[in-house]
Amino acid sequence: MPKPQTSSRVALLRYLALRLVLIIPTVLILVTVVFFFMRVIGDPITAAQGGRLSPEALAERKAEAGFDRPVWIQYWEYLSGVFRGDFGLAMTDHRAISEIVLTNGAGTLELVFYAMIVAFAVGIPLGRLAARHHDKAPDVSIRFFAVLVYAAPVFFVGLLLKLLFTAKLHVLPASGRAETGTILALSKGEVNTNFLLIDAIASGNGAYVVDVLRHAILPAVALGLLTAGVFIRLIRINLLENLRADFVTAARARGVAERKVVSKHAFRNALIPVVTVMGMEIALMLGGAILTENTFEWRGLGFALSHYLLARDFVAVQGIVTAIAVVVAVASFLIDIVNALVDPRVRY
Repeated sequence: MPKPQTSSRVALLRYLALRLVLIIPTVLILVTVVFFFMRVIGDPITAAQGGRLSPEALAERKAEAGFDRPVWIQYWEYLSGVFRGDFGLAMTDHRAISEIVLTNGAGTLELVFYAMIVAFAVGIPLGRLAARHHDKAPDVSIRFFAVLVYAAPVFFVGLLLKLLFTAKLHVLPASGRAETGTILALSKGEVNTNFLLIDAIASGNGAYVVDVLRHAILPAVALGLLTAGVFIRLIRINLLENLRADFVTAARARGVAERKVVSKHAFRNALIPVVTVMGMEIALMLGGAILTENTFEWRGLGFALSHYLLARDFVAVQGIVTAIAVVVAVASFLIDIVNALVDPRVRY
């Protein structure tokens, strides 16, 4: 008979291989949906320049860009480019969309990272506190707070934070990822990853690090509170369920202190659903990042997407949306790996 440890390892590898293989059709479906959805409104040249050019000039532009060819040929060429990492060129500023994704995408991922820290720092302690004081005043207050931060539009929360901490108290900056001088200095540094915090730390200049972190506080809180509301409810519900479980009752019967029962026995199991939901929450955060970045002028993918939407540059919009879809698919795969390591039951 195979050893249990070997069997578990084989099950884990089989599970991860299956999830990895499923990324390909997932990305293919996402790219296909985005491509044909954008084609519903017409070809990008007509959508952007229709009414501004003569029919002859419009036809010439379409021929130059290849949009006069059959849709299935355009789809195949676009699909081939996506799998090579080539999303085309923006029509308005002729920038490579892959460059836009790398440059602005770093800003979005950095914002999501900060927001996830806020979500964990707020959601997990409050969810735990609510469960320990079930149906008492702290529990009711925390549940009300969770519903409030989840239901409140992220741009509205962002505006309130700007009014309080920037306009009223004058303690935090209202916009941007850092001061202009900091960004210019970091762009000329030896390490230039487009992740400003990494670049600031690599520069060895503490003032740059402080500047980057000060600019991140308000957008991170605005976006992080959205997910914190979900974490609060998840932790509370699952912790209450685990506190009623037989293994917790047995621990109490053995005389284990209540604090240890909660932290060592019940709380760890309550964290498993949080890991499972993180994949969906990352997708939610990327959607919320569009509003957050525009509220705080945070130059990420959401900010770029809004810019190209206003310019009616649907080639750039298509490329950015496709890139976001790919990021979500990869993030979901990474969360599946963590979930399989934390909860062995999902492997089988």
